[in-house]
Amino acid sequence: MVSVSYASKTQERANTYLRRYAGVRSYGSYQEAIEDRCVDAVVVAVPPRFHLELTLSALAAGKHVLVEKPAFPKLADYERVREAARQARRVVLVGENDHYKPLAVCLRRLLREGVIGEVILTHFTTLVRKFKSADDWRNDEEMSGGDAFFEEGIHWLHLANSLGLRITSVQGYRPPVGEAVDDRRAKTMLVSFQYETGAAGALYYSREVPSLLRGLRLSKIFGRDGIVTFESNGAFVLARGRGLPEFVIPGFRDMRGYRAMYRDFVESIESGSQPEMSLEVAEADHRIMEQVYLTALHRDRTEIG
Repeated sequence: MVSVSYASKTQERANTYLRRYAGVRSYGSYQEAIEDRCVDAVVVAVPPRFHLELTLSALAAGKHVLVEKPAFPKLADYERVREAARQARRVVLVGENDHYKPLAVCLRRLLREGVIGEVILTHFTTLVRKFKSADDWRNDEEMSGGDAFFEEGIHWLHLANSLGLRITSVQGYRPPVGEAVDDRRAKTMLVSFQYETGAAGALYYSREVPSLLRGLRLSKIFGRDGIVTFESNGAFVLARGRGLPEFVIPGFRDMRGYRAMYRDFVESIESGSQPEMSLEVAEADHRIMEQVYLTALHRDRTEIG
């Protein structure tokens, strides 16, 4: 049986979580929880700046770790954690819940079954006007690891890179930062990429563009025999290709994929096997993210005339 406890920077805040979400214990510091011998696994759900320190500390104490995504600010951090996990013989799962959500599972199935034939184009759209308040830690790039796309767009990069097609080249295009009063981050990025099969794709990401119903948008996957159209947040999927059209409601019970993610974490601990969202999978996504920024920053400094 799995029981849950809560740790925070203060005992008062930890007690608040305990009352609100129910559990066994509360801890007034992260280290207190990590050092508790009754704790088998730790979920690192704090700003990315602290992920590496807490993950290494938990592994040193013999705990399994689920660390939220983006997991670490730098590629070199993955190797440090991988070696620490190997020495501790513990599981590390990177908390990419979008990998487990019903939409992603449905899309992987449709492509695996060849419903639309060979994929030649993909188009992912995630647009919504959603500013952060002035005191939100995401406004501090040292805390969050980067701008809005780094902190949240990584989930969409993973989706694009996890459908059975591997991204091998990528370009980032970042428009000038807008003049929002409180949210000072860069909030928009266009990413173009090519898969190892030669298929091409694009990701439209913004957190400053007004949208229907706070983010209702359509994305598409184009094959030689048909098209998969899906609501970007996972409300529905329509596949038109070989055979009759298929309309799917992937599921609302675990729409964000958290239940499936934690189930994979527990099963990996019990079996000693690698979770689906392993360090290696997350590192591959991070490499793509780094290329997005390298190309976007280079373009920012280059004028064509």
